[in-house]
Amino acid sequence: MSFWMSVLPELPPRAALDGGAEADVCIVGAGYTGLWTAYYLALADPALRIVVLEAETAGFGASGRNGGWCSALFPKSVGALDRMFGRDAALALNAAMESTVDEVGRVATAEGIDCDWAKGGTVVLARTGAQLARARADVAEAAEFGLDLVLLSAAEARARVGATEVLGGTYTPHCAAIQPAKLARGLAEACERRGVRIYERSPVTRLAAGRAETPSGTVRAPIVVRATEGFTPRLPGFRRSIAPLYSLMIATEPLPAEFWAAAGLARRETFADFRHMIIYGQRTADDRLAFGGRGAPYHYGSTIDPAFDREPRVFAELRRALGELFPALGDVPVAATWGGPLGVARDWMASVGLDPATGLAWAGGYVGDGVATTNLAGRTLADLITRTGSDLVRLPWVGHRSPRWEPEPLRWLGVNASLRLMGSADSAEARSGRTARRAALMSRMLGG
Repeated sequence: MSFWMSVLPELPPRAALDGGAEADVCIVGAGYTGLWTAYYLALADPALRIVVLEAETAGFGASGRNGGWCSALFPKSVGALDRMFGRDAALALNAAMESTVDEVGRVATAEGIDCDWAKGGTVVLARTGAQLARARADVAEAAEFGLDLVLLSAAEARARVGATEVLGGTYTPHCAAIQPAKLARGLAEACERRGVRIYERSPVTRLAAGRAETPSGTVRAPIVVRATEGFTPRLPGFRRSIAPLYSLMIATEPLPAEFWAAAGLARRETFADFRHMIIYGQRTADDRLAFGGRGAPYHYGSTIDPAFDREPRVFAELRRALGELFPALGDVPVAATWGGPLGVARDWMASVGLDPATGLAWAGGYVGDGVATTNLAGRTLADLITRTGSDLVRLPWVGHRSPRWEPEPLRWLGVNASLRLMGSADSAEARSGRTARRAALMSRMLGG
């Protein structure tokens, strides 16, 4: 269980599927993607019979474990999208992502979901010369496309995030800090109020055109939506569709006012820095630091296991990195540790789509940037399923098909080599202050 879930009142699980069921739309997965899809479908056509099947409980996966960044980040940069699809398509997808951040906040307010929403934007710190060069490059690319990303001086960055060794940074307003489990739970309840049936403890063992099979029965529906993200490799036939990479987190106890007077984050800005081995953090509504990052290994055969949620080495490194950023923490202990898998497509490109010939729909591959992207996916799937000719269904990620990941052991070797390259590139840049050449090789290996 994540920290986010652990602080909520315990609820009994919903009933499991018992026997067969008929539906107009069957959604596999009660995370954000599945729940947003069900929510917007129920709004679009209250007569639809919508069934959601969940292997555990609603929000059990990444939706209840993430860093709580409801941001306009997309796995591919606008520059990469421009090269893939053209400038107009890239800008349209970016604009859709920016408006989606506000859409999540709007729905939370409308549905009475208290998810600790605070739209303070994101600060990404530059703490070495190489990181500052990347910050300037990001701002230059943003300016080319007219995006809301500004370069911060060292003083401006420190005024927002009182971290050490800050040389500068970037700021975008398009992010809100949230309590992700509160959003997942509230969204599930909002779906049920609109007649959506959610079955928990109902793992899907086989997904095919017109049906989703579980050990206790089969749901038959003309439309079946795969919304399984990092858990996708567990489905027969999908082992190489998505690679599950683990992201781990820690949280402190609530910190005193004197700490925050120096640490800043007064508007609950989410924060990171420009290192290659991704880190991310937020100031929670109850004044904790919640902090996470990559670094956990990829497991052979895309294996997923609850034991992989806990990597003491990574937790220790996260605590060390947090103390390096904020030395005033002193010996404040870690109050909670948790983690879980996220989904990565081979070309680092999230996608959403519906095959009209089979009725099979999908969304995923968010690479950890799914809190807002899932909402856009849910609205898009609802429009595709109801055949609404909206602008959303014309965005460039719709219908995109990512190549499959390499077979093992190539997948295991490549992904873990990339993780090691990220760590070594950061170490080299910390020593020299110059951009590590191996970072370019890493980018090519990851397909980013």
